[in-house]
Amino acid sequence: MTIHGFAAAAAAFERADYIEALTILNGALADTPNSDVLSLLGATLEKLGLLAEAAESFEQAARSGSPQAALLLKKAAALHFAAGNDDAAQLIGLRLRKALPDDIDLAHILAQSCMRSGDRMLATQMAPVLVNSNRRDHLEMAGHLLSDDERDPILLTLFSKLAALDPDDPFAQFKHLSVARNFCDYAAIERIERDFLPRAIAAGAAMLCGETGYSNLLHCSDERLNRLATNNTTTAGADIMTLGSQRRMRPHTWTEKIRIGYLSNDLWDDHATMRLFQSVLKAHDRDRFDITLYCYTPERFVGFDGGNRKTWGRIVPIGAISDAEAAEAIRRDGIDILIDLKGHTGGSRAGILNRLVAPVQAAWLGFPGSTVDVDCDYVIGDPIVLPDSSKPHYHEKFCRMPETYQPNDPVHRALPPAKSRAELGLPEDKVVLAAFNTARKIGLTVVDCWAEILGRVPQTMLWVMIDGTLARENFLKAMEKRGVTPDRIIFAPKTDYADHIARLQAADFGLDTFPYNGHTTTSDKLWAGLPVVTFRGTNFASRVSESLLTALSLPELVADDREGFVELAVKLAGSAEELEPLKRKIAENRFRAPLFDAERFCRHLEAGYQAMAARAKNRLPPEHFDVPALPARTSSFR
Repeated sequence: MTIHGFAAAAAAFERADYIEALTILNGALADTPNSDVLSLLGATLEKLGLLAEAAESFEQAARSGSPQAALLLKKAAALHFAAGNDDAAQLIGLRLRKALPDDIDLAHILAQSCMRSGDRMLATQMAPVLVNSNRRDHLEMAGHLLSDDERDPILLTLFSKLAALDPDDPFAQFKHLSVARNFCDYAAIERIERDFLPRAIAAGAAMLCGETGYSNLLHCSDERLNRLATNNTTTAGADIMTLGSQRRMRPHTWTEKIRIGYLSNDLWDDHATMRLFQSVLKAHDRDRFDITLYCYTPERFVGFDGGNRKTWGRIVPIGAISDAEAAEAIRRDGIDILIDLKGHTGGSRAGILNRLVAPVQAAWLGFPGSTVDVDCDYVIGDPIVLPDSSKPHYHEKFCRMPETYQPNDPVHRALPPAKSRAELGLPEDKVVLAAFNTARKIGLTVVDCWAEILGRVPQTMLWVMIDGTLARENFLKAMEKRGVTPDRIIFAPKTDYADHIARLQAADFGLDTFPYNGHTTTSDKLWAGLPVVTFRGTNFASRVSESLLTALSLPELVADDREGFVELAVKLAGSAEELEPLKRKIAENRFRAPLFDAERFCRHLEAGYQAMAARAKNRLPPEHFDVPALPARTSSFR
């Protein structure tokens, strides 16, 4: 093509006369076109909406010896993606990554294309590059790819950037807060709690809906506000009260036995939930109850099972079918009472309950609060975690166990001999305070309290289980800022369950977290014989340790408030004479008090199921009720 011809085509392009430009360029294609001609042709075809043809022109331009070959190929990949040709976009993009490994636009093209074609694994490889961008669409794509694992440090950078781009975006702010908790990033936590949370609370549901229910419980013990954190709740598609009424009016055939269905993805014997629950499952009276477990546990975890699954009851795998198909399978089985064991926690399929499945539906154990937006008739609790004052904040009616809502397994739970302090690298001459809750539960108020306790009792050491270098460094800085030097903090590594119980016994006593208490963490400490200090909370999640301590006849370890918590811990840390009677009491009550009495718990639970079924059979709506306690045991249940 002559210089004059190219200039004419370029001039036509500049004045947006793309047909004229294309006509001139097409006339020159009989000659061997150079990269400039092919590039202009590609740009012209793009303007005319011929995206696939434009992409091919840019590819030819790149192959014609242009010094801008990499940029031309990137343009071709973008056009192939825009044209819906994901195979071509990925083929070019993946080859080009060798030359442009840090190119953000190329990473974005590949990420979008891979996601559209269903290759999330490959798309996720683009996320670290996207995080280097300051563009919102790039960062949001990275967040979409990475947000399933909040333990990845790159998320701190990602959500810090997203939060800075829009200080009023509730999703970005709450996600940043959630990730910051995993890494003890107290500077970010303090900033968000100071600058954003008051505005979010004032706005109510309009902003609090950007937070997940679980994340909200980590910093908020106000039940009114807990209900508004609905980022990960199931949308029912209709008012759940209407759904419940429709469900309860459906025809149902009752039999002599009550058919119980449990719904969970935690069904392997080394999961924390099953360490609590499996002896209760096995204790069910099969003459009065049929038990079915609807299991969507990932296969990789089922493979970890130690052989106990087969003793729990009939297991129906539903992991490979849809919610609609799972609901139909449960209906075909004629389940009378369906118990969701997950609520608003990771991987939950609580939305199955919004498909008119069983005449009675209840939530229990997995989520310490109301299962907002899920059609549940009942939530199973106890008078401590669900006092009467909580009723206005739940759409579910309360089925309250007489002693504690939490089952505990005294059979399959390891109880090895104590490890010595020498084995664990703990000082013999110090008071060791064990605080083994996860990092995300250790908020600023907890740090303040723990630091005050250590400051007032110089002979104390804090033994914590915080994973990762960054989180540990941040925690040490926060404690040092409050006057506690790093040499008074001991980090415990992860270990298997039996070793964990053995090492717990080397501590003097445990410190709780708030507003989200230790749950299984607290019962593990008590099982190991370790006293745990807590204080009374104002929602389910912050009342759990009180419930567990009371069920082990240890109400003296429950302070009235935060100040009382500090005073009680200081008192115990300064007096071995106070601790020894508490440890003896735990040892004496372990196999006598209700907390670890799985058979007794099961009988109470079954009484609750019978009461639920009786109302449903008589077409009565759900109502609050308390299960009466069996007579107290006078001897060991072991």
